[in-house]
Amino acid sequence: MRDLLAGAGCLVSGVRWVARHPRQWLFGLLPALITLVLDVAVIVLLIVSASDLVTWATPFADTWGETWRTVSRVAAGVILVGAVLLLAVLVFTAVTLAIGAPFYDKLAERVDADLGGAASDDARPVWRQAVAAITEGVRVVVYAAVCGVVLFALGFVPVVGQTVVPVVGACVSGFFLTVELTAAAAERRGLTFRRRFAALRRKKMLAVGFGTPLFLLFLVPVVAVVLMPAAVAGATYLIRERLPA
Repeated sequence: MRDLLAGAGCLVSGVRWVARHPRQWLFGLLPALITLVLDVAVIVLLIVSASDLVTWATPFADTWGETWRTVSRVAAGVILVGAVLLLAVLVFTAVTLAIGAPFYDKLAERVDADLGGAASDDARPVWRQAVAAITEGVRVVVYAAVCGVVLFALGFVPVVGQTVVPVVGACVSGFFLTVELTAAAAERRGLTFRRRFAALRRKKMLAVGFGTPLFLLFLVPVVAVVLMPAAVAGATYLIRERLPA
């Protein structure tokens, strides 16, 4: 419980930091705005195609009675939309961090400087920052997709699929969101993806406490754009204060 609250506290600290530095907040909005347009277009396309996708994914229901076939496919549609939203938030974050790598690396650096300086200064060229962000984003989305397939299957379990699975899904998404957002601050300290991922796995409640509220807020596209700079700032607090290299 202590780590859960500490993670949420880092998020609050990030919001407070950008509130005190409105120029940095504006500085970090542009990449998120660009990504938002692409993300919304993909989500709309997938939701419009949901009926066909559900029919394709549930061939076993073709021989069932009309009532049970309808119930099963409506449930599958709800689960599919939930899975799409889960991945959409992670893809939005990954693409935003890739597009805005120099923006967010600089923002994380300024948070560190405001708090007394960081251990090292990442002087990588912009193209290497972008490549690193894309590579990490792909890794995280693949891991999350595997978890999403498992949760999708568990969603068909009566009662559990409609109660426990959505909560677990939000927590899993929150964990992976934390992995993504901590990249800028972690890399400046020489903390590789593998080491950061392992460290966050050891402190799951810290990552969940930080990332799950963000995941729920990021489900609202406009809120995701507005909060992105604060999320990066909060992730810097988390790396600096709770997950030192």
